Amino acid sequence: MAHTAELDPIDVAILRELQRDARLQNKELAAIVGVAPSTALERVRSLRRRGVLTGFHATVSLSALGRPISALLSVRVRPHRTQIAEAFTEYVLGQPETVSMMHVAGPDDYLVQVAVPDTDHLRKLLVERLETRPEVMSVSTVLVFEAVDRVVQAPLA
Repeated sequence: MAHTAELDPIDVAILRELQRDARLQNKELAAIVGVAPSTALERVRSLRRRGVLTGFHATVSLSALGRPISALLSVRVRPHRTQIAEAFTEYVLGQPETVSMMHVAGPDDYLVQVAVPDTDHLRKLLVERLETRPEVMSVSTVLVFEAVDRVVQAPLA
């Protein structure tokens, strides 16, 4: 079981604000959450040390990159052994169309999000690169019409 970090209201406020805008200057962050700049700086450092803050990222529009079509691929592999799973994961993450990949429980083994220029590109990805792999038993595809990310995450009460 994963260890849950102890977070007080100031930590939660800092996390909320950094998730909304990771480019906040320390002085601005301190003013928003109501602490001294030195306190805000030490709190952010502590959150990073404890593994609560794992990175700072820029969000990019896939459509602006010429990849407006997004799909979720449910993939079943057999045999489902560690060596095969690791090789498959490495292969899928090496594909430029892959946005994210999750190893899941249920009838399928993986859920892969891809973004492509058009449906012909998606078809070729499926037929020529995924379905030809010997460990891939099946792939089900769902086109994504709209995705809404919840930007700010916080501990559950």
